[in-house]
Amino acid sequence: MASAGSSPVLHPDAATGKIVVAGGFGVGKTTLVGSVSEIAPLRTEELITATSAGVDDLAGVEGKTTTTVALDFGRITISPELVLYLFGTPGQNRFWFMWDDVSRGALGAIVLADARRLDISFAAVDFFEHRGIPFVVAVNCFDGVRAAELPDVAAALDLAPGTPVMHCDARDRASVKEVLLTLLHHVLTTVAV
Repeated sequence: MASAGSSPVLHPDAATGKIVVAGGFGVGKTTLVGSVSEIAPLRTEELITATSAGVDDLAGVEGKTTTTVALDFGRITISPELVLYLFGTPGQNRFWFMWDDVSRGALGAIVLADARRLDISFAAVDFFEHRGIPFVVAVNCFDGVRAAELPDVAAALDLAPGTPVMHCDARDRASVKEVLLTLLHHVLTTVAV
């Protein structure tokens, strides 16, 4: 895979795939896209203002000062023959109406979860399950802490058997790459079934 800032040489017939990164408010979606993108990621972050008071639940992320209001976009070259485009969704439920458009044509998805607030992951899990889009659950390790055991997360989210669940540090490029490779493997095995 190309490193950040490098210009990978692509095969003229390189296949492309769309990956959606979804999850609740403040779980690290913008960070994940930015940490792995080989191009400067497009971000639509705005300052959290008093207008969102009472609308956006800041419980557990009280220090958060910005929020995604449309999407995040990045790109990673897996090989000269495969390029993935990453689309991060906004996490607030008032922006969920955009998820249908962002997810159209997606190969698969990453549901980024915060183990301290698993309840905010249900909407993303339900969304992809109901649309038949293969997904993995990546439990973000805030401050490097693994806040939950993976079988406990899978049980709490009532995931279908075979749905990959893994720890991830959204700030760490290698960790995010591992999530993407797990997702691609899951997509290939799901489609083959």
